Amino acid sequence: MKQAANILFDFKKRWQIYAWLKILGFAIAPLIILWALGAKLWVLAPVFLVLFIIGIVIIKPFRIGLQEVLRFIDSRFSDLEHSSGLLLKKESELSNIGQLQREKIAKRLQEKSKSLQPPVSFRSLSVLLICCLAIGFGLRYFGITLKNMSDFQQNRMDDSVTFTSVDSVASSGYTPAVANYTLEIRYPDYTRIGKFRSKKMDVEVLENSALSWTVDFDQKIDSVFLEFQSDSYKMKGENEQFKFSRKINESGVYNFRYFDSLGNEYISDLHSISVFDDEDPVIEIENLDQFSSFEFSEEKRLQFVSKISDDFGIANAYIIATVSKGSGESVKFREEKIEFQQEINSGSKSLDLDQQIDLDQLKMGPGDELYFYVEALDLKQPRANVSRSETYFAVIKDTVEMDYMEAGGMGVDLLPDYFRSQRQLIIDTEKLIKEQPEISRKEFETRSNNLGFDQKSLRLKYGQFMGDEAEGSLAAENAESLDGEEDLLAEYSHRHDSDSEHNLVEEHENESDDKEDPLEKYVHNHSDPEESTLFAKSLKSQLRQAINEMWDAELQLRVYEPKASLEYQYRALELIQNIKNSSRIYVHRIGFDPPPLKEDKRLTGELKDVESYRRSQDFEQKNEFEAIRNAIAELQELQKNIPTTLSESSKGIFQKAGEELAREAIEKPGQFLATLKDVKTLSGGDLEGLNLKEIQQGLLKALPKPEENVIPTKAYQNRLDQLMLEELEVYE
Repeated sequence: MKQAANILFDFKKRWQIYAWLKILGFAIAPLIILWALGAKLWVLAPVFLVLFIIGIVIIKPFRIGLQEVLRFIDSRFSDLEHSSGLLLKKESELSNIGQLQREKIAKRLQEKSKSLQPPVSFRSLSVLLICCLAIGFGLRYFGITLKNMSDFQQNRMDDSVTFTSVDSVASSGYTPAVANYTLEIRYPDYTRIGKFRSKKMDVEVLENSALSWTVDFDQKIDSVFLEFQSDSYKMKGENEQFKFSRKINESGVYNFRYFDSLGNEYISDLHSISVFDDEDPVIEIENLDQFSSFEFSEEKRLQFVSKISDDFGIANAYIIATVSKGSGESVKFREEKIEFQQEINSGSKSLDLDQQIDLDQLKMGPGDELYFYVEALDLKQPRANVSRSETYFAVIKDTVEMDYMEAGGMGVDLLPDYFRSQRQLIIDTEKLIKEQPEISRKEFETRSNNLGFDQKSLRLKYGQFMGDEAEGSLAAENAESLDGEEDLLAEYSHRHDSDSEHNLVEEHENESDDKEDPLEKYVHNHSDPEESTLFAKSLKSQLRQAINEMWDAELQLRVYEPKASLEYQYRALELIQNIKNSSRIYVHRIGFDPPPLKEDKRLTGELKDVESYRRSQDFEQKNEFEAIRNAIAELQELQKNIPTTLSESSKGIFQKAGEELAREAIEKPGQFLATLKDVKTLSGGDLEGLNLKEIQQGLLKALPKPEENVIPTKAYQNRLDQLMLEELEVYE
């Protein structure tokens, strides 16, 4: 009976899942079209949420319960005799006849369970998804997006080039209109992008692109000029059609100026050209460490993958490898150019190149080093963009290099002068503690012992400043235990309570009976190791304390307790920093030695021999936006007495101001294009219908805001007033 009841529960769960999947499918289908149109995530998410909620309200999957399941099964299978509800009742609730009926229904339901399917149809959903996918791929294939549709609509709104008359006399007559115009753009040949046309005069193009304008008028025109920045170019043609072509390498604004058959002059609105650069190739190297080292006996090969991409295509890529042999003054370098094993298809926008470098083929021996990087060139003409990756290193370990070995009586490593800093030791110790759970016990002890050796090297180096020639100056070294056996920890611990320590103290007390040298506290006794230093006594005591802390830190590292060692390392670092800071303060104090004052001249007030210092220097201050400032001043003068025509000098001022303002209009076209148009009109000498005050305000907005230099002022404040203000601040 339980098996038959489980069939009902499983069927209910499947029915609910099918309903939720149907809701999800109907919510996703319209999003495919919106995604193809280029809709952003912040648009898709609310649309999906709304459609999902609508689907829940219509299908109502939460109402699918056991009663709905029983009604569906009874209606679906007539041989169940509308008795499927008996499967959910307990035996105590049924009579003997009811129990027999339940057993019969359970047996029939188990036979028909394989053909039992939820009443949820996915046929309409499948058709909808297929249609949305077809529409979405079609939109993507033809490049139709919301942005293109808005641009097309904007182009329809701005489909005509409008002209305004420069001469007030001609404004009363009929103004020639543009019947048709096209802007043809051709990218450089290496981009492999054909010609395409733009019905929009404001364009964004690649550097070195060729632009061709064709303008058709509705009547005969005498001449047409295209004005780009400060230059004016005459367009070729006659009667109604005129053409002009030019390569563009810089951003700017342009407009058309033409003369009709009667000699009247007209000027068009301003349009912008934005030029973007060809980007450099991008190189990424994967599956390779920055530094690799090999034993001489093992296989010495580097295996990595170079991912190279470029916006318009890759021309070539290769590896530049440099091999260094020898050391010191006898080092030699050899540079080689290594080609990739895979063939590079010129013009590919992305490449995945597998490469293997065999160090044996480069004739590298023990101690030799390899430096290499990947270099890529794109197809840009006439000079290609070149990119290079980071430099990677590989070295073959030298098997005959002398390694340091601690032998009897050899307390100092005489080979390397380099020793690690206390701060670096702390960093490495903390790293070892962090990695302890991930590494083996043997590796942990080896690294801890190596850190102990580094701590010892650092301690010996600082000991040289104290006059310690070797570790033998410390009494605890080479001590033996009371039973005559060697104490393994004697080298790393302090035995201040040992017999030799007490003997040293007694011997010092016996020597104190000698006659004291009166100059002892004023001179350095360099024959004494404790005095053979330039440090003051306070600094010497701190340095000795730091060395003692290093002793304890080394001990903990040697016994594989790096956590306990950190406490001593931090104290040693703090003492070393205090010594450094004290040295700086000491040098700073003796840096200035004022001349002695003459007592007979002191407090006399005579300034005869006192010369004041004066220095004059001329600084050239760069006057930014000089032409715009001159135009603002010129507009101020014109507002006082508005003339009928402008002089040639005024036209020149506005011409230069327009060139400066054009650079700002490229960055903020919506803010300065209207002002730039009016300035262009003024440069032509026309004042009709212009508001000079608005033009002046527009030019003022283009000027940068002056920097505010706040000068603090010192004013006398009564102590009583100050206390009152402090009390007021407390109660605020």
